[in-house]
Amino acid sequence: MRAENMVIAVVIPCYKVHQHILSVIAGIGEECSQIYIVDDCCPEGSGKLVETTVTDKRVKVVYHTENQGVGGAVISGYRAAIANGADVIVKVDGDGQMDPRLIPSFVEPILKGEADYTKGNRFYLLEEIRAMPRIRLFGNSVLSFMSKVSTGYWNLFDPTNGYTAIHADVARYLPFRKISKRYFFETDMLFRLNTSRAVVVDVPMHARYEDEVSNLKVSTVVTEFFYKHLRNIIKRIFYNYYLRDLSLASFELIFGLLLFTFGLCFGAYTWIENIAQGVTTSAGTVMLAALPILMGLQFLLAFLGYDISRVPNQVIYRKLNGWNFVVDEKEN
Repeated sequence: MRAENMVIAVVIPCYKVHQHILSVIAGIGEECSQIYIVDDCCPEGSGKLVETTVTDKRVKVVYHTENQGVGGAVISGYRAAIANGADVIVKVDGDGQMDPRLIPSFVEPILKGEADYTKGNRFYLLEEIRAMPRIRLFGNSVLSFMSKVSTGYWNLFDPTNGYTAIHADVARYLPFRKISKRYFFETDMLFRLNTSRAVVVDVPMHARYEDEVSNLKVSTVVTEFFYKHLRNIIKRIFYNYYLRDLSLASFELIFGLLLFTFGLCFGAYTWIENIAQGVTTSAGTVMLAALPILMGLQFLLAFLGYDISRVPNQVIYRKLNGWNFVVDEKEN
């Protein structure tokens, strides 16, 4: 696919980024044809600042009359970019954490036909991790594991990283109305992409922390994120293993859950009953509880291994658009 024929758009959600937005726009290179500033009802008037200050003809400002969160702002930018013929859409935050000079690195795997969606990963370079606050490091580690389970992308890390790029043909088919609009947006995007069997690739990037203020609260992560991860786990397994396809792994999961649950419940009930009666649990009763637990665990591990091996590895944007792309001969 020839990069010179592709229209690259940048979406920048704006909310309380008055101090950084101008420098972010100034750092966007000529490889980008469109820049969409989405003023998410910003109390600092970031959109007006851009309109009155920036003379770059690539820049267009989209306004929200009500705050919709980062996800709502990005989706508005996606819709505007798609409507104006963009081929690849990059999302960059307006707070200065994301270096605009990395945009070509995020776009390249998509142009080469290696990915449908790319996202940043601040954990590739171990020496750079020291720049990340410890609470964020721990939080990202926990969220990354939860995200692997709920999204099915076991090869990815740093799920809350908002530096992303997506092929417009993939974005066009996403259910925008169903995607979480606020802090869970990036992770919910991965869940939706997995149900479409889209290929997602991590892009190494530096962790940059300056004077930006995070609006993310720990209580929000613990409650909202846990519930939404659990919901997505159930949906993904149902879609991929029972609605669209039925394989040996589908039965391994069912038998594994049944056996493990039976063994655990039977063992706990018997143990409590025997303690209450002062009776020693027999070896046969112990085995009757332990054997289903061990068998169930084996089935669940087999299912997990199969699920890990099922990470999407074939790009879908060409299929969605009927292969209407210009492909270089050297790609074949």
